[in-house]
Amino acid sequence: MSILVDKDTKVLVQGITGEAGSYHAKGCRDYGTRIVGGVTPGKGGSFVDGIPVFDTVREAVEKTGADATLVFVPPPFAADAILEAADSEVRLIVAVTEGIPVLDMARVKAVLRSSHSILIGPNCPGLITPGDEGRPGCKVGILPGSIHRPGRIGVVSRSGTLTYEAVWQLTRRGVGQSTVVGIGGDPVKGLGLTEVLALFEKDSGTDAVLLIGEIGGADEEEAADFFRTRMTKPLFAFVAGRTAPEGKRMGHAGAIVEGGGKGSGAWKEKRDALAAAGVKVIESAAEIGEAVLRGLKSV
Repeated sequence: MSILVDKDTKVLVQGITGEAGSYHAKGCRDYGTRIVGGVTPGKGGSFVDGIPVFDTVREAVEKTGADATLVFVPPPFAADAILEAADSEVRLIVAVTEGIPVLDMARVKAVLRSSHSILIGPNCPGLITPGDEGRPGCKVGILPGSIHRPGRIGVVSRSGTLTYEAVWQLTRRGVGQSTVVGIGGDPVKGLGLTEVLALFEKDSGTDAVLLIGEIGGADEEEAADFFRTRMTKPLFAFVAGRTAPEGKRMGHAGAIVEGGGKGSGAWKEKRDALAAAGVKVIESAAEIGEAVLRGLKSV
C-alpha cells in the first residue's frame, strides 16, 4: 500500500516546455510514473518527447483523466498555476517551484480550504511510492528514484537533501519505504507534518514512520501532540538545526528561530516535545538509518 500516489496515478506537468519541467517529466516517466500530459499556455498541440501538451489544465484533465499535477511554473505565475489545477479539480497538486511570494501562497491556502485538492509544497522535492522490477512505482517530483526501495516505512520530511540522505541510509540497510513525502520548508505551504502522519497512520502498508524536521515554525510540536494522542505506529524523528543562531534564516524561508520557548521554532523545543511524547528521537543525521533499523527490531 501507499499514500497519495501509486502505479495508477495519472500525472500532468505544468510548465513542461521549460527546461526543468521537461527534464523531470522524462525522469518521472522513466521511473514508471504515468505522465499523461503537460500544460503550457500557447503551446497546446505540441509534444515534449512524445508527451502531449495542452493550453489549459482543464483541457488536459478532460482529455487524459489526470488526477495529479506537478508544477514547474516560474515563481511569479506559480500560484495561479496551482489555483488553475484546483479549479480543474485535480486531486493532488505537487508544487516544486521555489520562491513563490508568501502573499501569493496565503491566497492559495485560502482558496484551497474550500477545495477538494491536496497541495504538497511549494519549494519541495515532491513524493514517491517506490517501485522495482516486480512492483511499479510512482514518482511525482524531483526525488532520485534509484535510492528508494519498496517497503513498509513511511517518510515525511521538511528538508529535501536530508530526505535523500535518510532514504539512502534506510535502503542500504534493507529498510524499504511505503511512500516518501517531502513537504517543503516554506512558512505557508500545503500539507504539514501532522496531515501526512495521519495518512500514514491509516495506511495498512505502513508499519512505522520516519519524520525529518528542522528549525522554524511549530510543525514538529504539533506532530508530537498528534503522535501522543492519535498515532499507534512507531515514530522516529530527526530535527536539523541544533547549532543554528537565533533570528537568522537558515536555508528554507520557514527555518528561522525567534528566541527561546514554546513555538519559537528552536531546535531544543522541537526535540524535547517529540521526546516527551514518546517519539524515538535520533540525535545525529549520520545515525538515522541505523537508529531506525535498531528501533524496528525492538518493536
